[in-house]
Amino acid sequence: MTIHLPHRVSSGTGHGEAIGHAGTEAVAPARSTEFCGHAPPCALGGFAACGLDGDPRNAGQARRFVSATLDGWSLPVLTGDMHLLVTELVTNAVRHALGPGAPEGSDYPVWLGLFRHPRHVVCAVTDPSPEPPRPRAADASSSGGRGLALVGALCDSWSWCPTEPRGKTVWATLSLPG
Repeated sequence: MTIHLPHRVSSGTGHGEAIGHAGTEAVAPARSTEFCGHAPPCALGGFAACGLDGDPRNAGQARRFVSATLDGWSLPVLTGDMHLLVTELVTNAVRHALGPGAPEGSDYPVWLGLFRHPRHVVCAVTDPSPEPPRPRAADASSSGGRGLALVGALCDSWSWCPTEPRGKTVWATLSLPG
């Protein structure tokens, strides 16, 4: 399932400085409602959403969705970094939020949203688990545990917020070129 709302087109190049939360402690939820679906997306410049069924192949589906959306917004320059962000966020949702004991009851338990704001694009992934994202300390021999550190290094900012009636949304921003 895919949803697209109207958008504006901009041009230019470049990203903002990478800042974020790449430590080993759980990140506190966002205090702002800006990235949690409370602002009207059309007024901000564009919105697209894609429902994902929780299958491990969802990361590839999410990347194709990102490519199509950013191309439609004339922002292909963001595609590489956004692919990495969405791969990590969707993989975390599928791997950690939909494991044994996860809430059931939806054909699309994971939702990916892209929001185009005047100065940045937000990638938001919603899943049914209320557990906060937990960055892990990975040593050189670890095969995993670097995903949220990668997210923090690539994006301008990231955080999470609880969703009603259950679950959470983890979001990350990339600055628009120019």
